[in-house]
Amino acid sequence: MTAEHEVRVIWDVPPEVVVYDRPGECAYLPDHTWRLPLRLPVRPLSRVELDNRLAVGDRRQGRTLYRPRCPGCQACEAIRVDVERFVPGRTQRRVLRHGRNLIESEFGPVVSDPERVWLYNRHKRERGLALREDDATVELYRLVFGETCCDSFEIRYHVDGELIGVAITDRGETALSAVYTYYDPDLASLSPGVFSILRQIELCREWGLRHLYLGLYVAGCPSMQYKARYLPHERLIDGQWRELTRGEMTARRVS
Repeated sequence: MTAEHEVRVIWDVPPEVVVYDRPGECAYLPDHTWRLPLRLPVRPLSRVELDNRLAVGDRRQGRTLYRPRCPGCQACEAIRVDVERFVPGRTQRRVLRHGRNLIESEFGPVVSDPERVWLYNRHKRERGLALREDDATVELYRLVFGETCCDSFEIRYHVDGELIGVAITDRGETALSAVYTYYDPDLASLSPGVFSILRQIELCREWGLRHLYLGLYVAGCPSMQYKARYLPHERLIDGQWRELTRGEMTARRVS
């Protein structure tokens, strides 16, 4: 058994088993190699335990957790919004106002069915996010989104009674984590992705939660740039959460 395939136990609370650890071609930056060890908690995480993992940059895929451990690269930065300090911009306010009039939101457990898989695959293909992947099946969708190691739910977005988007979300004691959002590309003019993030920020406020985690931000990846538009936000840089304001982001663009 090679080191790349060896099962290793990490003594955390609860303990975790490293079930996969191999380098691969980075999906964010061309000509880069990534390494995302997948760790399986030995039991489901409590909300506090999920908070602790989010705070050090963990993300979830199925029942496993991961954090970038890429050789020679630190481009990935965990990013979160402090909902108490967040101030929506003019465009974001317009999207939220328009979405409230047209999009109905419903909460429930994560469902894996052909309707969602068809919408998910269509979103990835037509938004240029599919890379070289084949279309997901219902079983793969269930493994990636339906299987979980924490408190997870989905937000269902409907227009005129039809499902037009889904946001998969994890809940901690003090935070929500936006795992993945997809929607009907034909309704891109409604900015469902922006509406979904703003709706989850609203949900944090309604539930008395402090942060909305948006996953990883990679400065050189065009598909990640939207995350930087929620200001102020915080990024995990060299092990410390650093706040970036609108003024700092403007200065970076100018320079």
